[in-house]
Amino acid sequence: MAARGASSGSPSLWLWLGLAAIVILADQVTKTLIVGWFQHGDVRPVTGYFNLVRAHNPGAAFSFLAGASGWQRWFFTGLGLVVSGFIVWMIRKHPEQKLFCFAVTMIMGGALGNVVDRLIHGYVVDFLQFRFSVLEPLFHGGYFPSFNIADSAITLGAGCLILDEILRVRRGR
Repeated sequence: MAARGASSGSPSLWLWLGLAAIVILADQVTKTLIVGWFQHGDVRPVTGYFNLVRAHNPGAAFSFLAGASGWQRWFFTGLGLVVSGFIVWMIRKHPEQKLFCFAVTMIMGGALGNVVDRLIHGYVVDFLQFRFSVLEPLFHGGYFPSFNIADSAITLGAGCLILDEILRVRRGR
């Protein structure tokens, strides 16, 4: 099975690409619902610490480069596509490393979900907002910057990538 995993038509590669597609689909469906039901800037409290919002982010994480003149749209789109191509290559190269493949697949699915937004809207639609009083010194009112399913997948993937490396080091590789 590992030898087959290195070929482009392997079930292993298609499994990971399918998982990335599910992430992209879930991300885009939720964003489409938010865009249909909310106006830009709307905030709807769900609990005392969680809101559904509609925010537009022309930048990257934490609105990095959001105030730039527009070049960042194409930069982050290109970056997402290049990174995704590299991830496919890595999955094909290391199909036996399941946690690694899961981690980079989540990153790819999230990156491509946000690429779709940049291509369609010119910005990324964010809609999940949490408030924690412990964050008040860092974020106005304790509100963590809003995010979306794609961002969550990227964060999950990054965490799994760190875990994979810790486990690999402990195994002595």
